[in-house]
Amino acid sequence: MSTRAGPAGSSGPPDWLVDAVSTVLGVQTRVATPVHGGDIAAAFRVDTSDGPLFAKATTVSTDDVHGPRPDRAAVEAADLRWLTEAGALRIPAVLGHGRFGDRSVLLLEWIDQGTPGADHDARLGTGLAALHAAGAESFGSTRPGGFGSLALSNEPCGTWAEFFAARRLLPLVRTAEERGLLSRSDLAAAEAIAEGLADPAIGGPSAAPARVHGDLWAGNALVDDRGRPVLIDPAAHGAHREVDLAMMQLFGGFSSRVFAAYDEASPLADGWQRRCRLWQIAPLCVHALLFGGSYVEATAARLAECRP
Repeated sequence: MSTRAGPAGSSGPPDWLVDAVSTVLGVQTRVATPVHGGDIAAAFRVDTSDGPLFAKATTVSTDDVHGPRPDRAAVEAADLRWLTEAGALRIPAVLGHGRFGDRSVLLLEWIDQGTPGADHDARLGTGLAALHAAGAESFGSTRPGGFGSLALSNEPCGTWAEFFAARRLLPLVRTAEERGLLSRSDLAAAEAIAEGLADPAIGGPSAAPARVHGDLWAGNALVDDRGRPVLIDPAAHGAHREVDLAMMQLFGGFSSRVFAAYDEASPLADGWQRRCRLWQIAPLCVHALLFGGSYVEATAARLAECRP
């Protein structure tokens, strides 16, 4: 997709990419231009005999502790299709996927980038509210979860408090503590937060599972050539709807008009902005594990802030 574009120029397409495009779509690859694909993926704009497409591939590997890693292309394809079913916002169409050699390859429609129209923020806010309202069967997913090279369990839970504690907060903080990034007192703070999540004063009122994007930072929200918002690179699952809003606020890039439009379309419960700081512990800890640096201090500070 064009907002992922890298340096100008092109190179001969790798054999695995030619095989993938030919096998899955039955068309000829003419040119493959490298573009940005995230921290673990190789990505290309592929010009074919039928027009351009976007290809993303990850190396298939085996983790000695956890066994074979999930097929990332298959997981992302399922996530994208699940979000598309809501009919709320534009999601890249999945053209196909498969394993070619040691690579898991995902083929998507190519989306030309445009500039936001005057109503872009309102469309994004109301569209995101509609996406969340499409709902999910449970908190979690039958598909594996994760961010970049970091795997996480999405095993469904009956309540949001249970899912956030058992599938996000505690596993992430425990891993960071085991790696020497966070302290035992940081883990104790996480345990205290987990214990109190069922209290509406901490975790908020009960809510049905929403259909969330799951990794909604500004780089994953594009604008197409008609000015429409487009969501890419999901970590989709059933969750509290506030987790997408929390991620949007964590790294910025979204106008206050987006949140106002969301709230008008689907009013948020009192205290949602305070709770967003709580839900931000998970992505902060993910970044601490993946990148270290200031994310470690930010995670520890947020744990202390949110400890009951």
